[in-house]
Amino acid sequence: MFQKVAAILIGSLLISIGINGFLVPHHLLDGGVTGIALILHYYFSFPTGLAMFLLSIPLIIYAWIYERTFFYNSFLGLIVSSILIDWLAPLRNQFSLPTFTSSLLGGVFIGIGVGIMLRYKASTGGTDLLAQFISESFSVNIGIFILMIDGLIVIAAFNTLGLKVFLFSCLTICIVGIITSLIARPSKITI
Repeated sequence: MFQKVAAILIGSLLISIGINGFLVPHHLLDGGVTGIALILHYYFSFPTGLAMFLLSIPLIIYAWIYERTFFYNSFLGLIVSSILIDWLAPLRNQFSLPTFTSSLLGGVFIGIGVGIMLRYKASTGGTDLLAQFISESFSVNIGIFILMIDGLIVIAAFNTLGLKVFLFSCLTICIVGIITSLIARPSKITI
């Protein structure tokens, strides 16, 4: 239990740094619920963490009804990550990096955070939770499903993003998917 709580805290912190420190300054998107929450933040100044929490409620309810294990493993992650994302909002003004560098670093931080949480069967709710449902049902790497879902969100927002933000957001999502896949998968090292 201690390891899972530590994974949730560390993962949520890394995700929050990735979003606030690297994505928001350039109006970049992650995919899934976080991407939708970022769109709401960019256009309506709605707090990203709060939007993420509210948008995840339907999946959390589904998990409560059908997959209690996923509910228990995701609800704490959702609360902690939502609070940290809004609490660490001052990071948005701390780094002044080029868009390319921010895209890469944001993807790495978010990918490591999500990967750590998924490795310990926890998540931030939202599309991570949806990807867990699908991954368990089809025995396919969860990072692949996260990449597909995230890509769909960014593609849907293409008209409002503009080409530059769209391309860098796609790069971020690819990095998140790759890093998540590498970290979430248990290692098979034997000694």
